[in-house]
Amino acid sequence: MEGLFTLDNLATLAMLTLLQAVLGFDNLLYVSIESKRVAAHRQAYVRRLGIGMALVLRVVLLFGVMSAIQYFQEPFFSVNWTGILEGDVNVHGFIVLLGGVFIIYTAVKEIFHMLAVDDLGHGANGGQRSVLSAIVWITVMNLVFSFDSILSALALTDVFLVMAAAIVISGILMIWMADHVAEFLKKNRMYEVLGLFILFIVGIMLLSEGGHLSHLKLFGFAVEPMAKSTFYFVIVVLVLIDIVQSRYRSKLMRQREAELAAGRS
Repeated sequence: MEGLFTLDNLATLAMLTLLQAVLGFDNLLYVSIESKRVAAHRQAYVRRLGIGMALVLRVVLLFGVMSAIQYFQEPFFSVNWTGILEGDVNVHGFIVLLGGVFIIYTAVKEIFHMLAVDDLGHGANGGQRSVLSAIVWITVMNLVFSFDSILSALALTDVFLVMAAAIVISGILMIWMADHVAEFLKKNRMYEVLGLFILFIVGIMLLSEGGHLSHLKLFGFAVEPMAKSTFYFVIVVLVLIDIVQSRYRSKLMRQREAELAAGRS
C-alpha cells in the first residue's frame, strides 16, 4: 500500500482520469439523449442511476479484462464472404461493432422522429421508454464505451487500484456533467440535431474500430479505425458550421423583418 501513493502512480492516475473524461464525451451525449425518452421528472434520476450502475460494472469489467484479456482478443467466429466481407471476429470487436450499430440506429431513429413529429413540445421529452429500460440501455452502452478507456488504461499501468480510482473519479465527474449537458440541450433545442449527428459519427467511429479489431475486409479493403484526432476535428467542424449557420440565419431573418417593415411603411 505504501508503494501505491508514488509520484509515478499519482501522475498516471491524473492522466487516466483526464483520458476517461475525454473519452466519456460521446457517452455523456448518449446518456443525455437517452434520458429524454422518459418522463421529465425522472430524467435526472435515470442519468445518475444509469451512470452509477455502469460505474460499478466498469470496475468489475476492468478486473475481468485484466484477468482474461487474451480471451477478448481471440477470434470466436469467422466471416468469409469472398470479395465482400472477410474477417475473424473477436469478443472485443464484436461488442464494439454491436455498440456502433445501436448508436447509429438510435441517432437515425431520433432524427426521423424529429422530422415526423408535428408538435416538438410533445414527444421530445419522455414517455417513450420506461425508467428501467432507459437505465439498462445507459448502463449497457456505458460499458461498450468503456472498453477503449479500459484497454488504454492497461497500456499505461498494470496497477488495478490506480485504474479503478480513475474510473470512479471520472464516473463521479460524468454524473455531475450529465445534468449540465442535458440542461444545455434542453435550453438550446437547436443543438439537438447537432448532437444527434455527432452521435451518428460516434457510431461510425465504433464500427470502424470494431471492424479493425476484428480484422475485417470490406470489398477487399481492410477496415481502418477512425483516429480520435479525426473524430474531434470533425466534431469541431460540425460545431463551427452550426454556429455560423445559426448566426447567418438570424441575420437573414432580421434583414427580412426590416424589409417587411419598410414595405409596410
